[in-house]
Amino acid sequence: MPAIVLATLNAKYIHAAFGLRYLLANLGELRERAVIAEFDINQRPLEIVERLLAQQPQIIGLGVYIWNVTQTTEIVALLKRLRPDVRIVLGGPEVSYECEEQEIVRLADHTITGEADLAFGDVCRRLLAGEALSKIIPAELPQPAQLALPYDLYTDDDIAHRVLYVEASRGCPFTCEFCLSSLDIPVRAFPLDAFLAALDGLLVRGARQFKFVDRTFNLHLPTARAILGFFLERWRDGLFVHFEMVPDRLPPELRELIAKFPSGALQFEVGIQTFDDATSKHISRRQNLARLEDNLRYLRAETGVHVHADLIVGLPGEDLASFGRGFDRLVALAPQEIQVGILKRLRGTPIVRHDAEFAMLYAPQPPYEILQTRDLDFTTLQRMRRFARYWDLVANSGRFTHALPLLWRDASPFERFLRFADWLHARLRRTHEIALATLAESLSVFLTSELGISESEAALALEADGGRARSGAGPRRQRRHTQLTGATLPA
Repeated sequence: MPAIVLATLNAKYIHAAFGLRYLLANLGELRERAVIAEFDINQRPLEIVERLLAQQPQIIGLGVYIWNVTQTTEIVALLKRLRPDVRIVLGGPEVSYECEEQEIVRLADHTITGEADLAFGDVCRRLLAGEALSKIIPAELPQPAQLALPYDLYTDDDIAHRVLYVEASRGCPFTCEFCLSSLDIPVRAFPLDAFLAALDGLLVRGARQFKFVDRTFNLHLPTARAILGFFLERWRDGLFVHFEMVPDRLPPELRELIAKFPSGALQFEVGIQTFDDATSKHISRRQNLARLEDNLRYLRAETGVHVHADLIVGLPGEDLASFGRGFDRLVALAPQEIQVGILKRLRGTPIVRHDAEFAMLYAPQPPYEILQTRDLDFTTLQRMRRFARYWDLVANSGRFTHALPLLWRDASPFERFLRFADWLHARLRRTHEIALATLAESLSVFLTSELGISESEAALALEADGGRARSGAGPRRQRRHTQLTGATLPA
């Protein structure tokens, strides 16, 4: 039986826990005495506890995130009730900040704050030796060259069925106040030769989908060029690589490489968040909007990159009108996806400094979404939550590419889609479990009865979309895994 079980609850089965693999890879002589146990948030806590205790471990390490903290708190409570002798060690972004006020921290034996790749092994050695340790244990920031890479711990089943997370660097040079990455300064790069050799090993084993968790993939241009060149030289059918990029940094040498990839091989996640200059200043966000727009136009016109762009509702100082202007500006740039996110107050982020001035009120439970601000009341934010959900179903799904433009012909895309979202909710009274046929029929009724589009024109557009609607086909894409950083225990 293993002495150490490393466990976490992933958001979905397809998400392989990156941080667990880092921790196991860096356990040194304890690696042979440890196992990984992955679960997802849809599994019952009692069943998870049963499986954990069946291993008869001495130490259980649990990765805690915004998406799993509620369930993990229940699991820790059950574990300590059933087996108080088993030492519970927590880590992860959710418990790395504001520890003193968290029930899960109170219940557990120890919490490692920060990047625990090396610290976890040290804690386990000391616990197994019978040493008494503090409840809160800050981890020293590891340098990437110190770390054993975890990529050989992806199993054949992982390669066949899951998203493989990889990272060439950690940290972010920017200081956006809503983001935990703003706390990860400086940016630290992994030794490139060893990293590329590990990726080559995954490719040889049949890996075809890679999601880079680097917050600023294109920050260091020689590294970005080397990685793009690596994949281009080894191109084969089915290869798909996801990067998060700095949107206003795409010089000619990167453009030339990107343009050589086949359509659909690359996905770029472009975090714009806001087009409003005053709001950007409030959250300490720096970006050149003119250069950003030029880069997006290039990507859409000259490359086959799938562009996933992000905007956030509820930032301090942004009202509905300014968000709408930014949304329309982004729609005009035609990214394949626009993710409309609702602001979350992540533990440890400095966004809280605006609470008083902008009357920022957040939900007390995860994921701590904004409830109202000085500029957006609760009712308006509820409308925007529905807007975001319906936009995902109708626009981001890629199923209504012919019918959707009819919604805002000669009008503001934001205003028209918000009107449609309000109408759709009044009609259906729900935002989930909506059949595709119901969506298509509702869109047809709205186009004809509310906007005066002729029945023949609406029918032709929806008929052109019919193949996608019937098959459920949409663009191949990978969703952003919120707060996924491979360094903290476990990711």
